[in-house]
Amino acid sequence: MENHFASQLKKLRTKQGFSQEDLAQQLFISRQAVSRWEAGTASPDLNTLIKLTQLLDCSLDELVFAQPASEPQKTKATSMNFWEFIHLDWWLVFAFGGFFIWMLRAIVRLFS
Repeated sequence: MENHFASQLKKLRTKQGFSQEDLAQQLFISRQAVSRWEAGTASPDLNTLIKLTQLLDCSLDELVFAQPASEPQKTKATSMNFWEFIHLDWWLVFAFGGFFIWMLRAIVRLFS
């Protein structure tokens, strides 16, 4: 996933009608910090990112990755190898099968 923060910040800031100075005042930072973010030479910390999403009325995904929040992440289908198959508790079938056979033999021996 690519980081589109710098371009998205400028786009969303102008869409909301904020100047760099307005945004800086709302976040209690300098206008130069906002300018560096938009130039891509610096990045805000997590708390500032959250405040930005509130001020710009957008999701964190939209601000950082240029993806609307409603768009689900696409995951690639993966094939399952033998060990992953075994890991999914299919081995319990063999364990219970062995226990059942042992129990059946014990019962037969008991009555013979």
